[in-house]
Amino acid sequence: MNEFCLRLYRPADLPQIAKLFYDTVHTVNAKDYTPEQLEAWADGKIDVAAWDESFQRHYTIVVEKDGMIVGFGDIDLQKSYLDRLYVHKDFQRQGIATLICNALENADAMRPITVHVSITAKPFFEKRGYRTLKKQEVELQYMIFGKSRERFMCRSMPMRTGHISTVSWSGSLREFPIVPRRYSTASTRPG
Repeated sequence: MNEFCLRLYRPADLPQIAKLFYDTVHTVNAKDYTPEQLEAWADGKIDVAAWDESFQRHYTIVVEKDGMIVGFGDIDLQKSYLDRLYVHKDFQRQGIATLICNALENADAMRPITVHVSITAKPFFEKRGYRTLKKQEVELQYMIFGKSRERFMCRSMPMRTGHISTVSWSGSLREFPIVPRRYSTASTRPG
């Protein structure tokens, strides 16, 4: 039986998150991007201070299994912009992205949410009801990602109030109600 923990971000998470980001981009996204594009996207040298500041300013969720971070995502609640959503390369297709996305959307449930997505992530967001607003060309380190990222938007449905502190569960994520039912009313959301 698998046991996962959904919780808020802590600065000590950053080394694991940086590795997860790099490994996921270079493995999961390799089917849709060239090696040059992958290296421009994730060169292994993130600005640790900037990422930490961003995660602390945003509402940021982390999913752990046995102390290892297996997914993370964040949303800028001021702009209703879902910034990042990544799942460890070895934990794909287990419902972790859905769990994280539900928590992020729930945190900003009353306004339309915007997200820029990769070719790889597009089907996931389309299944959630997002629609393309604009196709974009993104330039990273002088590498053009021609029409490979799209701007999506959807209106999240109001679901619950309260904020996630820590929620643990056992079993398959597919069997678990994806939006956790237990919230800590004493916890506070960054931001």
